[in-house]
Amino acid sequence: MEITTKTALAESLGISRSSLYYRKKLPEKDEGLKARIEAVWVEFPEYGHIRLALALCTGKNRVIRVMRKFGMKPPKRRVQKPFKPDDLGKPAAPYPNLIKGLCPIAPTVVWAADFTYIPFQGRFLFFATVLDVFTREVVGWNILSVHTAALIKGAFEDAVRRTNKIPLFHHSDQGSEYDELTHLKRVESLDITVSMSKKASPWENGYQESYFSQFKLELGEPNRFPSEGELVEEIYRLVHRYNTKRIHRSLKMPPLIFAQKFYEKTALQSSDRVS
Repeated sequence: MEITTKTALAESLGISRSSLYYRKKLPEKDEGLKARIEAVWVEFPEYGHIRLALALCTGKNRVIRVMRKFGMKPPKRRVQKPFKPDDLGKPAAPYPNLIKGLCPIAPTVVWAADFTYIPFQGRFLFFATVLDVFTREVVGWNILSVHTAALIKGAFEDAVRRTNKIPLFHHSDQGSEYDELTHLKRVESLDITVSMSKKASPWENGYQESYFSQFKLELGEPNRFPSEGELVEEIYRLVHRYNTKRIHRSLKMPPLIFAQKFYEKTALQSSDRVS
């Protein structure tokens, strides 16, 4: 018998006529999520499945499934491990690690300081930062062609100027730049307690180690910039991007947004107590 209508075809197959028009929606949704992931990677090529899920307001398991389905991987660049020259033979500083186990519940409790080197056209630039441990915001930074006390002093003073605040603790490693006498006197003159990681224990300043590791990944190959000025401009852009746009995995939002939400919540709680 020749079947000439969809109704007859459906009856012959023992299904409803509407089933002949059904198309699975999952492949279309997966294609849509794939396109959205690729759009995020245009600005944030370092995002893995956790940050992608946060950026796209969807479940991480769904992101993982779609990435596997289409063989998608973050277009990460190969990066050199962050490094600082060692102070071989230098005696241990008299400052213990006072923030070990300390969990700040507000900004400006602990500032963590560190620096890294950036190879560029046969020489180095040194990039120092000061990080607020609670908000993870880079509150101060400095770039010089030498790693002297002036490098880290500049980053510290930049943090004080930008925030107009003084932390309770200033934490760093035991590099000669950080236990230089004039720097320590300046920090202690502001009634800031000095804390230092144990010698040869970079994990005791893990907040900065993590930041620089990600920073170098995002910076990529420094020698692709034709001039030092353009490299410095890119470093400043990445700091701004980190603070204001890039999702921090622990905070689930950019550091500056996290800080703003904290201050808004604190102000609201204060007004509730007053009323």
